[in-house]
Amino acid sequence: MKISTRARYGTRALLDLALHQAEAPVSLKDIAKRQEISLQYLEHLVTPLITAGMVRSVRGPKGGITLAKSPAKITMSEIIQLLEGSTALVECVDNPKLCPRADSCVTRDIWTEVKDAVNGVLDSTTLQNLIEREEKKRKTPKQEMYYI
Repeated sequence: MKISTRARYGTRALLDLALHQAEAPVSLKDIAKRQEISLQYLEHLVTPLITAGMVRSVRGPKGGITLAKSPAKITMSEIIQLLEGSTALVECVDNPKLCPRADSCVTRDIWTEVKDAVNGVLDSTTLQNLIEREEKKRKTPKQEMYYI
């Protein structure tokens, strides 16, 4: 399973927005620059976030976007589901009617367990958790590498 740039960049954009929410609204141009994401691609990513009510758009000269709810209330599973879709590795996990062997297939059981494990991590991780991890990483001094 691979997460596409859509979900990766969308998550980074939301984290950037959460980190700069005190400066709200945040311009897409600023997010794009800080995250090294094309502005055009970022505009494309923000549309479903606005439609889903995760982000609000503010028009005008000092416009931009703001989070529509607290970072503690936005889970990674919401973000990934919205931008990526299901975390199932195979289609029959979400739709067993696709395969006549679904009820007796032990490999499907494994794919279901993988999906459940991934969803468990994503459900229990919020945007606030990412903020805290980001702040912790910023405080940790980079290790110097010495060669002998």
